[in-house]
Amino acid sequence: MDYKKVKTDHEAITHRLQDFSREGRNIYESVVALSKRADQISAVMKEELNEKIEEFTSQSDTLEEVFENREQIEIARYYERLPKATLLAKHEYFANKLYIRNPHKDNTEDLPSEGKTEK
Repeated sequence: MDYKKVKTDHEAITHRLQDFSREGRNIYESVVALSKRADQISAVMKEELNEKIEEFTSQSDTLEEVFENREQIEIARYYERLPKATLLAKHEYFANKLYIRNPHKDNTEDLPSEGKTEK
C-alpha cells in the first residue's frame, strides 16, 4: 500500500469503543492488532526515509563541515506532514482492509480436546 496516497485524517479523532468490537471481536484484540499494524507501517516508512536521507550523507563529514542540505530538509518536512502510522492503521481497520488473525485461538480450535482422540 502506498501510504503517501492514502486520504485519511492527519489528527486523531475520538471513536466510540463499540466501533472496535466489530464482527464479535474483542476490543482489546482489535487494539493490539492496530498497534502491531502501526508498528509495521512505521517500520516501512522509517526504512524508506532512511534510504532517501542516506543519499545525502558523505563519508568526509565532521562536526565543523556539517551543513544543511535543502533537499534533505524538504524530504524530512514531507514525511512529517504524512499521517502518523497509528492513523493509517486505524484507517485500514475501518475500511476493512486489515486482516486480523489470532494464532493462539486458531491453534486451540484445531487441537482435539483432552480425553478425546480423533480417528
